[in-house]
Amino acid sequence: MEPFITSLRAAAEPTRMRILALCARGAFCVSELVTILGQSQPSLSRHLRLLVEAGLLRRQQEGVFSWFALPDAASPRGELARALIARLPEDDSVLATDRRMAAQTLSERARAASESFRDRGANWDEMTALGLPTAEVEAALTNSAGTLPLGRVLDIGTGTGRVLELLGARAESGLGIDASAQMLKLARARLAQAGLAHCTLRQADMYRLPLPDGSATEGFNRTVLQMVLHHAEDPEAVLQEAARVTRTGGKIIVVELGAHTAHALSETLAHRHPGFAPARMRAMMQAAGLSVDGTVTIPGPIPTEIWSGSVHTRTAATDTPPLVSDFREAHP
Repeated sequence: MEPFITSLRAAAEPTRMRILALCARGAFCVSELVTILGQSQPSLSRHLRLLVEAGLLRRQQEGVFSWFALPDAASPRGELARALIARLPEDDSVLATDRRMAAQTLSERARAASESFRDRGANWDEMTALGLPTAEVEAALTNSAGTLPLGRVLDIGTGTGRVLELLGARAESGLGIDASAQMLKLARARLAQAGLAHCTLRQADMYRLPLPDGSATEGFNRTVLQMVLHHAEDPEAVLQEAARVTRTGGKIIVVELGAHTAHALSETLAHRHPGFAPARMRAMMQAAGLSVDGTVTIPGPIPTEIWSGSVHTRTAATDTPPLVSDFREAHP
């Protein structure tokens, strides 16, 4: 009972309730909350610390920035935080002002992220850069994911968050993993604009995902790797790690380049592999404990293949367990 009472005490203050209401819309860093709430950073930092200590907020470090968001909805504190927020009056003038300021902040965030990528010349839209038929590939991916509610969706190598934007509305929750903080900035802006507050982001290593093993009842229902494996030094290990965190019976969808001879891409776009022949992809999926359910080929300058597989056996992706503490989180 005492942890429950502690959480209620932490929330029982106007500014802290305003913070919780804002974080229901996604993650915010301290400087953004200072701007939205019009309070000093020392005062706001104290409120944030109390909410984190009470378990009503999660603090995620991404580079030099700390991001604050609600805990997972399935957790006791996440459920409590959302129950408290649901009791707030929609027509409260203070909360309405906070929402307007938050919308302005999110817009500015998206503009800054886009300018950052343009100024750096980062080629973040790889399918467009390769001249691939993006619409057809995305339609095939959506179809492969299935029409039923998708449950928990994991997007490994999320990049700009486009896969979560495509599938998020049909998912119970979504998680995007990427090693690049710059990519996550763009993904966060994209997901915020799409209103997908139940989709979150983490900066982490795809070879050592900071996630527990899947089982018959735990893990992700859908795991997607889009244009990821040809960048990996060890694509087999990435697939095995994806299978490790996907629940038994869950589906893994791989969107990849078919085998090709455009070897210059190894320098221009940092490709480590010239696509994958069907025999190799099938062998990698089976080695990861997947049954190959089907494949779709989309013609283009380089053929794009969408592979679907189901996890039917548990496999150890590595002799060393994942470092659950070795990651950085960020919400949209």
